[in-house]
Amino acid sequence: MKHYAGIDVSLEVSHVCVVDETGAIAREAVVASEPEALSAFLQGLGLALERVGLEAGPLSQWLYAGLQAAGLPVVCLETRQVKAALSAMTVKTDRKDARGIAQVVRTGWYTAVHVKSQASQETRALLQARQLLIEQIGAVNSSIRGLLRNFGLKVGRVGRSGFPGRVRELLESRPSLAPVIEPLLTARATLLRQCAQLDRRAIETARPDPVCRLLTTATGVGTVVALIYRSGVDDPHRFAKSSAVGAHYGITPKRYQSGESDRIGHISKVGDEMVRRALYQAAHTILTRPVKPSALKAWALRVAKRRGMQRAKVALARKLAVILHRMWVDGTEFRYVRQDVPA
Repeated sequence: MKHYAGIDVSLEVSHVCVVDETGAIAREAVVASEPEALSAFLQGLGLALERVGLEAGPLSQWLYAGLQAAGLPVVCLETRQVKAALSAMTVKTDRKDARGIAQVVRTGWYTAVHVKSQASQETRALLQARQLLIEQIGAVNSSIRGLLRNFGLKVGRVGRSGFPGRVRELLESRPSLAPVIEPLLTARATLLRQCAQLDRRAIETARPDPVCRLLTTATGVGTVVALIYRSGVDDPHRFAKSSAVGAHYGITPKRYQSGESDRIGHISKVGDEMVRRALYQAAHTILTRPVKPSALKAWALRVAKRRGMQRAKVALARKLAVILHRMWVDGTEFRYVRQDVPA
């Protein structure tokens, strides 16, 4: 008889439930959230496990890799679908969640999540650390501006390098604020130095990579954007069609249809936010900066004329996601002029 296992993962321990093909519970246990402990328990049952399911989460990639290495048929489940399935339960406990996940795996009502390779996970850690520092630099800048504004001191429009000088110039009229603001300027300088180190590390990671070099041939796509896209997609062949990439990263509109109602809303914003943001930034660059003319930019400008610049940027980000995937799969560089149009 076939059996299916569901694992509800927590930081220290995981609840495991094993059901047979009729849905009856065969085994339940609480096991340490370690790949070795979970593998030993499941293999020690002596049951024919058809699938082992765990919900996507902070520990899922690590546990997935360990269970897969142990030869177990593990799948990583899409979080929104699991949440929707478990929401039918009136009482929520970790034990009941494990039971629900086991039933989801048994019935097949799930979407398997792609688990990134080790190299892509390491690149993502680098990019996330870089993004965190960028956000903290912005937070410090805003805090300094806000503190000075309370005293009528306005920093105004100033570049990154000129920011400390402008702030110290304003402090000359309020020297009592210097002991408060100077530590913030020191912290900002430290964040900028560390962010520059991660920038260099990102560039050093991307430059020798043939995929990143290929993607940077596209208009508006720089080294960091290419690295984000490359690590986010990881394996281009997991998408059957290039047109599915835009929807996967939440750059396609939501739709609600029921009876006489049929409404199309804003973009779904599901999936990897970092990839979606990078694609939007590339689209913003194409439409607002002096880049090399291309058929893609001409198309986006026509959309902007009809629908407005904001919608054009979103549409361009979606089209760019598709184009970059096709370039990757085919191994072809970006074409600035359409082949069916004379140069």
